[in-house]
Parts: sequence; C-alpha cells; structure tokens
Amino acid sequence: MRGMVRTATMMAVAMSFSSMAVVPLAIAQENCANYGYLALKQARENERRKCGLQGPRWTLDMRAHVAWCATVGPQEWKTELRERAKALENCGR
Repeated sequence: MRGMVRTATMMAVAMSFSSMAVVPLAIAQENCANYGYLALKQARENERRKCGLQGPRWTLDMRAHVAWCATVGPQEWKTELRERAKALENCGR
C-alpha cells in the first residue's frame, strides 16, 4: 500500500511540473505573437511614411518577427521594439 501511495504522489508531482512548463511556453508564444504584431505595425509605418529604413528589423513578414522573438528573451525583443520606435521617431527630421 505504501508503494502505491508513493507512486501516486510522484505522479501528481510530475504532472504538476509538466503543466508548469506549458504555462510559460504559452505566455512566451503569446508575447511573441504580440511582438510580431507590433513589429509589423512599425515596419508598415516605415513604409507608409517612406522613411527608407531597411534590414531584417523592417521586414513586412510577421512570421519572421515572431520566429526571431522565439529565439531571444523578453529583454531583447523589448529593446528591439524601442530601437525601432526611436528610428521611426527620427524619420523625417
């Protein structure tokens, strides 16, 4: 009986750890989807205002933005959004 209780406890602990891994992944995916949306919006503004900013940062391919986000941490993608915003701010000055 003691072995069955121990096995059940270990299974419950393992299941709680596996579900904990899913939540951060879902949050990261949502963050990258949001990042991709904002990055695309900024890239479109570059095009609309004819700023002439170029490079991967300014691609109109949302999947590329989301894929890049998935390879970096939150600090990197937040910095990228800020840098893009600064460049747009300076457009036309």
